[in-house]
Amino acid sequence: MTDAEFIKSRIRTIPDWPKPGIQFRDITPVLQDAECLRALVRSFVSHYASHKIDVVAGIDARGFILGAVIAHQLGTGFVPVRKGGKLPFDSIAEDFELEYGSATLELHTDAVKPRDRVLLVDDLIATGGTMLAAKKLLERLGAKVVEGAAIVDLPELGGSDRLRDAGLAIYTLVEFGGY
Repeated sequence: MTDAEFIKSRIRTIPDWPKPGIQFRDITPVLQDAECLRALVRSFVSHYASHKIDVVAGIDARGFILGAVIAHQLGTGFVPVRKGGKLPFDSIAEDFELEYGSATLELHTDAVKPRDRVLLVDDLIATGGTMLAAKKLLERLGAKVVEGAAIVDLPELGGSDRLRDAGLAIYTLVEFGGY
């Protein structure tokens, strides 16, 4: 079994959460299994080892878990892209639409420097709204988002295509069909 197959086998699907019709892809079992977590980190680090990355940005909240570990392994810094109202210092904000609502992301104004090459990490790409909002925040501060990484892609929702159309290269480990 490949690392990707192993990881996919550990992702739990929870039907009708957070609302009817949504098939929530829960990565908690991946994180709970030490061998699977190592495979997950190994997969991303081996992909990004040859990229020039100055900082890894992780999207609140599951992107924090993976992004911080990837940053550590790559020898870079880590910055959190937070949900609205969570940052104590000067910040910028970006509103966006989710597949089941709307939200706001924030970033400290000193999170990245102009021309920093940033790897943007989250757990899942659905409609792409969250990652696109994070990309816009980083670019407003002058950074270059070199790629967006996620464990799961839900291609039927069009998010990965939307992100590519916005100029963001995407790397994911597994795909799930269905909403």
